[in-house]
Amino acid sequence: MKYRHVVLIVILILVIDQALKFWIKTHMYMQQEFIIFPNWFRIHFIENEGMAYGLKFGGDFGKILLTLFRLAAVVIGFWYMKKLVRQQFHTGLLICGSLILAGAAGNLIDSMFYGLIFSDSTYDIARFLPAEGGYGAFLHGKVVDMLYFPIYEGYLPKWIPFKGGDYFIFFRPVFNIADAAISTGVITILIFQKRFFSKQLEASRADRNEPIVNGAVE
Repeated sequence: MKYRHVVLIVILILVIDQALKFWIKTHMYMQQEFIIFPNWFRIHFIENEGMAYGLKFGGDFGKILLTLFRLAAVVIGFWYMKKLVRQQFHTGLLICGSLILAGAAGNLIDSMFYGLIFSDSTYDIARFLPAEGGYGAFLHGKVVDMLYFPIYEGYLPKWIPFKGGDYFIFFRPVFNIADAAISTGVITILIFQKRFFSKQLEASRADRNEPIVNGAVE
């Protein structure tokens, strides 16, 4: 796998992510919902400050700091992916790294520019490049989320400790394509880490003169 393939994967994810977010912003207002498949898949429009579950980090200064941190992470991520390609790491690891990098870049675009190019979506459908300016300053954009999978909604049995009788929704978080790319990349690496890093592990052990039998380190 070559570095240009990494870049192509990142661009593809970014185009899909940003196209869907652009459509959501220009066709839906906040909290509006479309039911795609009854009881388990909906398009539900919300925005967050850029952290998981809508958490905030230190007000305006924290928002700027978080966005700048993400920008640095994306720049370093591209450099590191180039290094992994050059060292011929497993193709699966490179694909997963590309997904994570694309997801981080997708949400970074929201945080950096959406406050400048869109009007507010709270009470009406947002306008693109409004004459009066956007709803926020540079680095103050909100991340657009829309994918909602409430597979189960109902009251839990009362015999369940602590939460018995409570109303429960699974899966509650609303997320976007960028989030899904990050999660897919991270989870896949965790599941297949032994396979992804086996070549480098074998080379490292060989350098220390440790025996390798049938492709595995003894």
